[in-house]
Amino acid sequence: MKKLPKISVITITYNSEKLLERAVRSVIDQDYPELEYIIVDGGSTDGTIEIIKKYEDRISKWVSEPDNGISDAFNKGIRMASGDIIGITNSDDGLLPGALAAVADAFEDDIDVYRGNVMLWQEDKNTRVIEKPTMKFRFNRLYSICHQSTFVTKKAYEKYGVFNVSLKYTMDYDLLLRFQNSGAKSKHINKTLAFYSLGGACINSDKKKLSDEVAKVMKLNGATKLQIAEYRFFRSIKHTIQKIVPKEVILKIRHGKNKNITA
Repeated sequence: MKKLPKISVITITYNSEKLLERAVRSVIDQDYPELEYIIVDGGSTDGTIEIIKKYEDRISKWVSEPDNGISDAFNKGIRMASGDIIGITNSDDGLLPGALAAVADAFEDDIDVYRGNVMLWQEDKNTRVIEKPTMKFRFNRLYSICHQSTFVTKKAYEKYGVFNVSLKYTMDYDLLLRFQNSGAKSKHINKTLAFYSLGGACINSDKKKLSDEVAKVMKLNGATKLQIAEYRFFRSIKHTIQKIVPKEVILKIRHGKNKNITA
């Protein structure tokens, strides 16, 4: 019988009392026997800590203290983790039923990164579409990060490094590009592993700052000036469209008419 890998799931949170319980339940209800669950809180002042304490008997480790942003919180959780594989979610996202069992079933000794499909969920319109992750990044193509449904081995973080703390929005893009350029091996799991609530830090970020940071990541990972210029041009077109066309219409255009959860 195949030995189950130990999976560490990290939830990062800050003043998330309205959504945290849903995220926590999505993890502890996985019914996966080799689960290590870690919560990294940035020093919340609302009811977040009370929610954490409510489920403390199901949480392996948790900490509440100020941090230096999302990347720092991610890295703190990685340092705390002892699993063979590590997954990271934000407090407004979560895992879908059977996600950890699917990751365990796909586990191979020579794979560094496991990338599953993610459900994009626009809650105010109840629009749900399934997005497949980009498995090979190219600077002149559209890409899908799906970090909520991405699981990375502890060995890979030790070999290729963790998140860049100087980045505020695109740390996951930088990490996956760096891993790819360093020769990390990836595997697609054709199952919807997580849901992504459309309204997180990247979605709500300043468009100019986000664009500048993507360009910075591209340059750090070997993009040419022409490739960066092409990115900025197409990004400006995208932003113009987003101002005119409702978000739910854009989702349908990008992903077709399928709104079903194919978990």
